Amino acid sequence: MPALQQTISPIDGRIYVERPLASPEQIAQALSKARAAQSIWKHVPVAERAALCRQAIEYLLARKDALGTELTYQMGRPIRYTPREIERMAERAAYMSEIAEASLADIVLEPLEGFQRFIRREPLGVVFAISPWNYPYLTAVSLVVPALLAGNTVLLKHSPQTPLCAERMVEAFAAVGVPEGVFQYLHLSVDDTQRIIEHGDIDFVAFTGSVAVGRAVQRAARERFLGVGLELGGKDPAYVRPDADRTHAIENLVDGAFFNSGQSCCAIERIYVHEEVYDAFVEEAVALTRRYVLDDPRKPETTLGPMVRTGAADFVRKQIAEAVRQGARALIEESEFPRSRPGTPYLAPQILVDVDHSMSVMREESFGPVVGIMKVRSDEEAIERMNDSPFGLTAAIWTSDTEAALRIGERVEVGTWFMNRCDYLDPGLAWTGVKQSGRGCTLSRIGYEHLTRPKSFHLRTRI
Repeated sequence: MPALQQTISPIDGRIYVERPLASPEQIAQALSKARAAQSIWKHVPVAERAALCRQAIEYLLARKDALGTELTYQMGRPIRYTPREIERMAERAAYMSEIAEASLADIVLEPLEGFQRFIRREPLGVVFAISPWNYPYLTAVSLVVPALLAGNTVLLKHSPQTPLCAERMVEAFAAVGVPEGVFQYLHLSVDDTQRIIEHGDIDFVAFTGSVAVGRAVQRAARERFLGVGLELGGKDPAYVRPDADRTHAIENLVDGAFFNSGQSCCAIERIYVHEEVYDAFVEEAVALTRRYVLDDPRKPETTLGPMVRTGAADFVRKQIAEAVRQGARALIEESEFPRSRPGTPYLAPQILVDVDHSMSVMREESFGPVVGIMKVRSDEEAIERMNDSPFGLTAAIWTSDTEAALRIGERVEVGTWFMNRCDYLDPGLAWTGVKQSGRGCTLSRIGYEHLTRPKSFHLRTRI
């Protein structure tokens, strides 16, 4: 009997999905199919690949409500929000499809008599995508669609928390006529995942997840000099200047900290507020946070669902308790959210003040509904605090002064710098991180460069 993978729903602790893990024979067959299919798929015109990708995404979009319900059961996000992930997935895929032909076109050099010279972007081959549970469709589509458009074949391993997302995506592409072997999924053990990375039939690995697992992926790949894209953790900061629209800043930042129960790599986890507006900001942020409804995510009125598992909630509880012991003040009473109880994945949102950078809650990724707020006296202090982190995914500023935002942003060590918004991916911009937030790039025209290799053609046409 094959080993089983179980998905425990955070809603009620019941088994929601059970799937057998792939056998060695199934893994070998999938790799063989991917290699064989890639030699044909790479010759399909980009326009035809794009048309098939658009049709597959439309297939998923037409089923967004059913997919959203499945997603709620798998990872706990309130059902009022989950269909929106399918819509945002479609937006990303549409943009990457629109720019594919221009992004993948030959780079033709200036004319030189007697010569023809150009650079062609060739697909890498077989791409192994390892995707997380927190935004399972969004994170997967950011890699899968551009990789397919670039002429690669894709093998998708999704988190055991969200296996249905991989199945539904592959089903959609098969339904619209994408050839067999071009896009496949496998449910895999940790050991088999490592063996696939080490396998000679894999040409590129794209991983989204924790820093610890990212290191393991890098170690598995290094013996083969295998290309690796890593989107890892974040401890994303925000800075509120005195000239900010405070109401707008609070609405954005509270949502950026607590949406999806804070389970986002680019969630706001640290807020630095200028001393001139600090007291009012904190008071109004607490008032808005108290309006959240923590409850069963299947209820339409619920705005905050459970965390993905009890262990994740316990980690955040431990961070909060440790910070309080070190002198922080918790401004939300857990009793204000009756559904929040120890020993469950249901956790009340929390705002901490009197925090400092000696506390783990201000340095280690929380990945949960907690945010620390610190008072700063100047732009200079805010820059220093934002950069005082081992992570560098995104950072944000709230101000009415665009020049100041640009000036400060040039000094903040992150992959994406926002002004007056946060926790968002624009597919036209490169999604990348620095420091322990990862390496490589997805989305935008630049994303295609990481899914292809340059091949130069230098032809002497006259002898």
